[in-house]
Amino acid sequence: MKDKTEELPDFEKALEELEALVEQLESGDLNLDQSLQQFQRGVELTRHCQGVLEKAQQTVEQLIDPEDEASAAPFEPGD
Repeated sequence: MKDKTEELPDFEKALEELEALVEQLESGDLNLDQSLQQFQRGVELTRHCQGVLEKAQQTVEQLIDPEDEASAAPFEPGD
């Protein structure tokens, strides 16, 4: 079984893949099984992108106001 990190591309590539998936699904050329597989992949990519965006938002918030108590941890580059 593949490690999840191997299956998920970086943010930009994930968005590109999502756009391609939407086009395929909207085309109506896929059978039901293919559509479900593509939909499942789309959900995985969407969750991955949401996680990346949430992490980026936390980083920005820490950089803007490092004294804010809402920041649970100090910013460490590369996290």
